[in-house]
Amino acid sequence: MRSPGVWLLVMLFGCSGGEADAPSGGASDGASGRADVTAVSVSGGAGSYTFAVTITSPDTGCGAYADWWEVVGRDGTLKYRRILAHSHVDEQPFTRSGGPVDVDANDEVYVRAHFSSGGYGGSVLQGSASGAFAVADVGADFASGLASEAPLPQDCAF
Repeated sequence: MRSPGVWLLVMLFGCSGGEADAPSGGASDGASGRADVTAVSVSGGAGSYTFAVTITSPDTGCGAYADWWEVVGRDGTLKYRRILAHSHVDEQPFTRSGGPVDVDANDEVYVRAHFSSGGYGGSVLQGSASGAFAVADVGADFASGLASEAPLPQDCAF
């Protein structure tokens, strides 16, 4: 597991397109049971953005895998959720896109991932479609009630 101090060394690359990278250091260890968002890039236009989200997670199969990523407003409202239909045991880190996300260019949002057996708690990025994303300091309890909001995974393919 990465030490919290490592996250303070985040470097932003090409931020003008709403893109940022968090430090990479391999997958989280299996004991953490958390999925880390390590990069977010945004394309499209106001009210209809596409988010490409990179996740590192200790997937071991359908019993323990990153099962979704989501865009959450500063007030804790769910703006968008991308269901991940299978584990990514042999593909770490992995990037999946989703949208349309109905936000304005300057709306500050959080992008986080959910781990099937561990819930929220991994690294979260905060930013806007028109700016940069950087590591955010939010607790696992931030908007934790969203874990039961639809859409939710129906099954895991593998």
